Formats: sequence, structure tokens, C-alpha cells
Amino acid sequence: MLFESVLVANRGEIARRVFRTCRELGIRTVAIYTALDADAPHVRDADEAVEVASYLDADAVVAAAAAVGAEAVHPGYGFLSERAEFARAVAKAGLAWVGPTPEVIEQMGRKDAAREIAVAAGVPVVPRGEDSPYPLLVKAAAGGGGKGMRIVRAPDELDEARAAAAREALSSFGDETLLIEKYVERGRHIEVQVFGDTHGNVIHLFERDCSVQRRHQKVIEEAPAPTLTDEQRDLVLTSAVALARECGYTGAGTVEFLLDEATGEAYFLEMNTRLQVEHPVTEEAVRIAGSSDAADLVALQLRVAAGDPLGIAQDDVRIEGHAIEVRVYAEDAFGGFLPQAGATSIVRWPTAARVEHALESEQVVSTAYDPMLAKIIVRGPDREAARRGLVKALDETAVLGLTTNTGFLRVLADSDAFGDAGIDTAWLDRNEVAAPDADVPRVLVAWVSAMLAAAADTTTAFRADGWRVAGPPAPTIVDLDRTMTVDRPNGVVDGRRVQQISAADHVLVAVVDGVRHWAAVNVQPGLAEIVHQGHRFDLSPPDRVAGAAAHHSDGAVEAKMPGTVIDVRVQVGDRVEEGQVLGVLEAMKMEVALKAPFAGTVAVVGAGAGSQVPLGAELFVVSPDAD
Repeated sequence: MLFESVLVANRGEIARRVFRTCRELGIRTVAIYTALDADAPHVRDADEAVEVASYLDADAVVAAAAAVGAEAVHPGYGFLSERAEFARAVAKAGLAWVGPTPEVIEQMGRKDAAREIAVAAGVPVVPRGEDSPYPLLVKAAAGGGGKGMRIVRAPDELDEARAAAAREALSSFGDETLLIEKYVERGRHIEVQVFGDTHGNVIHLFERDCSVQRRHQKVIEEAPAPTLTDEQRDLVLTSAVALARECGYTGAGTVEFLLDEATGEAYFLEMNTRLQVEHPVTEEAVRIAGSSDAADLVALQLRVAAGDPLGIAQDDVRIEGHAIEVRVYAEDAFGGFLPQAGATSIVRWPTAARVEHALESEQVVSTAYDPMLAKIIVRGPDREAARRGLVKALDETAVLGLTTNTGFLRVLADSDAFGDAGIDTAWLDRNEVAAPDADVPRVLVAWVSAMLAAAADTTTAFRADGWRVAGPPAPTIVDLDRTMTVDRPNGVVDGRRVQQISAADHVLVAVVDGVRHWAAVNVQPGLAEIVHQGHRFDLSPPDRVAGAAAHHSDGAVEAKMPGTVIDVRVQVGDRVEEGQVLGVLEAMKMEVALKAPFAGTVAVVGAGAGSQVPLGAELFVVSPDAD
């Protein structure tokens, strides 16, 4: 019998995702939140909400669940989801834990212990570092998500890589133990969704391909994997089930493999003892016998946690169609992938796609949490149809006021490399994705500016609740970051013919030189901002941009993202060489080494370890040598 109430020990889109299934099953939902999240969407979605000091405070979360009479705790992913001690605390309080047993979390959550279990189950594993030539991969034994990982290509890089990986592992997982293994230069990241129950049943729900990664962080995921041979698919599916049986797995889990494209061999990487970020592509691509609807992995999780059998045999599971998911991050993908923070002004999500998000208009995004803002998932009868649907969905996604990676995702999804399924795990580290051109966005912003200038009521013509097109003919000169000539009666902007289709609620649909375009536009006094094909362009006149960064000297090392200084390695007066690490900045679980721009002497140290710094803050200044 399912639970009457469930507390979700998480935030954001995953909390909302779990709440949705609970509502469908008639289960009362309980949210937790910090002071920073008091007005967050996931709090409003729940039937009841309890404030805690931190999402990582296991005692506070368990106390909150007990206080409101919740019967079960769903951990989502991240935070405490793979902490065995948290699962034990939940059980000790007499609550049901929606996940595998603490013992299994402990074993499989550590890459070193999981490796030994895989060997016992007859599952192929990656050769250890001592058995392989360079390059090597240094990685945290206690975590995942690309945290605590470093590629080492030469012996003289090993010590620094181990130190950085250990520091990041300790910060992210509380454990600095490392593994050193063979690094596969060109591989495919294949993972298998498994499910087990307390009655001895274990099945798989086929595989996903998560090869589109940047620095071991997944960017695009899809199901099924498009490049596997029948033999490779059979190997990873049977190996995943064998591993789950070997460790006595219950609930939802993911067994990850690395497929070496050079040899065709597949190696076990790790097991994630929780629901994955990318679980929606499995849900959208998998059908269960007796139903034409998408699979619901959260419902299966709740059923297993309640002690019921899965009720599904392996033969009941089939693949139908293809699904692709992208992760929308608060980051500047065309500016070094640095995390971004600030307030959104306008947010628009596509209607013809599955969108899991917790981001709204006029919402503050801080550096306190992971930079993932949303997931956009599209299903099609085949891979190409899903890919085309994804490109269209990204075209109709807009976040204004805050830079995201949506434009980058759109360029990538529309590329020949992705269309041909030719992207391996290191492709993005070898190849540069070209930034979108600003030509059409300039034309559209000029067109909107001209219409507003001509409108009879310019004070209310363009607001968050919609804008109107009316009034006398527009002036022909529009002041943007550069002057553009607009002939509105003839529908021409700097020689480009524009035919407006519709304009409402900050969304403009227009045909430019015969090509249809969708854009979200925000033009205010001193502000000209547009999202076109997912990418945000700020075309505001530079001299009127509020908060423009002050000019710094050539020897200044500035904060390229808002964050926390976690390491300062020099003092004023120290002699440094070009490229020497002066300190380390961390934001949203990402570390950036701050290096000397040239040889010289440290003249300024602008912040100490532990300091919170804004974007553009001057952290170090190096005075060049006299010569």
C-alpha cells in the first residue's frame, strides 16, 4: 500500500517532479526550504513546507519529516541522496526511505568498493592506472557528476591534479579518497536504468547515451543509445542487471559504462544509487506492457519503497521512439562556461516539449546551489524527429536578465556532429562551438524599438504583462549599441525586409528576408535585450549599461564569476611566473584557477580565503618586470 504523505529532501525541478507523481497518486507532499528559497516554486507546489537551515542538515530534514507526519522521504538527487547515514537516520526515525538500503548506498557509492563488486559479478572494469600508460584519469572515489576529476597527460602533472581533485572531492563529498585509472580518449558514456524490489526481482529499462559532456559534466542525454551494436547493448544490459543482483539492489539505480570507441570494449564506471537527472529520457522512450503512456520511474520508486513488488517482468519493457534531454544551466557557455548569477526578468518555456524547471520571471539565481535551472525533453518516433523537435523547443526557450547555456545547446543540437551521433565524451573539450551571430537579433530589436517609439503610450507599451503595437509611423533612426535605420512603413531595417507576424507578451514572431524567427524581446529606456534561438544578446548602449565593470589595470586578475575565494597562494611582494596559480575561486561547485597574466611581482591581494566576491572583483594585481 502506497504512502499517504512524502517529504522530498531536495529543491528545484526534482522536488517539483516528485510532487507531480505524488499528486497523481493522491499522496500528500511536503517540501523543505532554506531562507533563500522561501518563495521558490517547489515550496508553492507542496501541500506543506518546512524551513530548514540547510538542505545538507540530515538531522533537521528528518526532524521536519517527523514533525509534519510524513511517512516517507524521497531524496531526489544531489544533496543527501547518496549519504548512507541519512538513509539510516530516516529509517531510525520510523520513516520509509525511497531508495536502496544504506549498506548498498555505502558500497556502490564508492567507486573503489563498487569496482570490486563489479568484478565479483563478472562485469568488465576500467584498467587501473598502474596498468596503463598516460593519459590517466584521477577521480574521487566517493562521488560523481564530474566533481573531483582531473585528466593527467604527463607525470609532472600528477601531483597538482591529485591535489586539486582531492580538494574538490573533500568539498563536494566529504571524502578525498581518489582512484587513478586508464583515461579513454574517445569513448561513449552509456548507462543502464535498473530497478530492483524487496522480492528479489531485478530488471533493466534499457540504456541511455550521455556522451555529450564537457569536463565530465553531462550536457545532452538520449534514449536509446544510437550507436550501440546488438552485442554491445546486450553486454551492458546483462552486466547492469548482474551487478544489481550481486549487491542486492532495490529501487531505481543507474549503472554507468564507458565504451572505448577504439576497441569497442565496454567498462563499468560506477553506479548511481538514486534517480538520475536524465531519468525523463528513459520515461519518454520506454513503454510498459499494458500502457501506451510514458513510464513513471518515481511511481515505481514509491511502490518499491512501500514494499510492493515491481509488478513488471523484463519482457514487459520495450523501447518505443526516441527521447533527447538538454540541461539548461546558469552559465556563459561562450565565455568560458563560467557560472552566472542574478535575477531573471522574463522567462518563457516551450509548450511543445516536456519541461522540468523551477525558474520563473523575476527570480533570483544565486551561486549557493547547482547552476542547473531546467531540463527540456523532447520525444519523437525516431532520433531525427526528436532532434528536430528539440531544436524547435530551444528556439522557443527564453531567459532574459540572466545568461544561460540555452543558445549553446541549440547550436549543438542543430550541428551535424550531433545529428550524426558523432560526439564522444571528450568532443566538446577538443572542439569549439561557434557563438550565434547577432545580425538578426539586432534587426528584431531595432524593429521593436521603432514600434515602441511610435506607440501612443510608450510608458505601458512594453511591460511584463504584454506589449502592444499601435500608433503613428515610427521614426527611421533607432539608437541601439549602434545606429540602425528603420523604415517601418516599408518594413525594412538596414536593408533587411521584416514582416511582423505577431507581437504579444514580449514575444515577437517575424519573417526576416523570408525566414521565420521567434524571439523574446525586452526594450526599456537604456535597455535592449533579446533571446533569439535560445541565446541572450544584450544590445543595450554600453555607456548606459548599469553596473558596468570599472576599468582595471592590465595586470589585474578579476573574478570571472561571482563566488567564494577558497585558496590564496601568494602574498604582496611575491615574485610569480606567467601562468602561476595565485588562488582558486569556487562557485556552483566549479573551481577556477586564477593565474598570473605574466611574470612579475604581486602588488595587490584583494581577497582572502573564504571571501565572497562579485563578478568583476579585482582579486590580484601583478606588476610586470621592468623589462
